[in-house]
Amino acid sequence: MTEAKDTSAPLDLTSVELDDLLGLFVGILSEKAWQYMGLRLAPGKSEVVKDMAKAKSAIDCVAFMTEKIALNLAPDDAMRLRSMVTDLQMNYVKQS
Repeated sequence: MTEAKDTSAPLDLTSVELDDLLGLFVGILSEKAWQYMGLRLAPGKSEVVKDMAKAKSAIDCVAFMTEKIALNLAPDDAMRLRSMVTDLQMNYVKQS
């Protein structure tokens, strides 16, 4: 049996538009915030790890990037992003 070779080239992140990168970072950081608040289990982990300082940092970064991205989005999309930030912030307060 022959082994299949992966011939796809790695993604060059420097070629990705800024708003798309910020959107990617918002998604990653929001997921990390949920994990650091102890509300989601990180992949590959068997128990939650709560670190509210890291959760706050992630949420603050998400809020900042959301405001930068929102300027270039349709009003409904911007509202959804801001709503996500509010949800993160409210859950942070509940978990603190």
